[in-house]
Amino acid sequence: MSNLAPDARAGPAESNDPAAQTLHQRLMTSGLERPEGDRTLLPGDDASKLAMTQKRVDKGDAEAMQFLGDQYYYGMLGLAKDVPRAIELWTEAAELGSLDAHFSLGFVYYNGIGVEEDKPRGTHHLQQAAMKGDVDSRNKLGDVEYDNANYQIALQHYMISAKLGYE
Repeated sequence: MSNLAPDARAGPAESNDPAAQTLHQRLMTSGLERPEGDRTLLPGDDASKLAMTQKRVDKGDAEAMQFLGDQYYYGMLGLAKDVPRAIELWTEAAELGSLDAHFSLGFVYYNGIGVEEDKPRGTHHLQQAAMKGDVDSRNKLGDVEYDNANYQIALQHYMISAKLGYE
């Protein structure tokens, strides 16, 4: 019998720790970590990575949509920078439940980075992700409330994000 707590024995995907699950999810979508037993070769070139990601997008994979949205937003994997396409992919991923997509939409709309500033829309997306446990969104909501001089509410958001593992 192990002396470790159940979460310490579980892999990141099975853990009850939201931070471990988020890290696992981000690693999985970037191709840096794979499920145990997965022997599929990872593509080494941008075109192959793009093709593999597009296949997942075509099957309705929200995390692949989020990842591809990032690639369009930043102009990576040989893609031309295309913010409207990134927004479209992030929106679809958010509708399918991707917390990372909600965070991305919230961040760019709230700050007007690459899109017309829309603070209410940005705040809405951040709230959607924060209510489902996204630490980055919760912390960003603290920034939003701080900017609006709602210091007590900002502190509450910061405290919650710290308890969830935000550093």
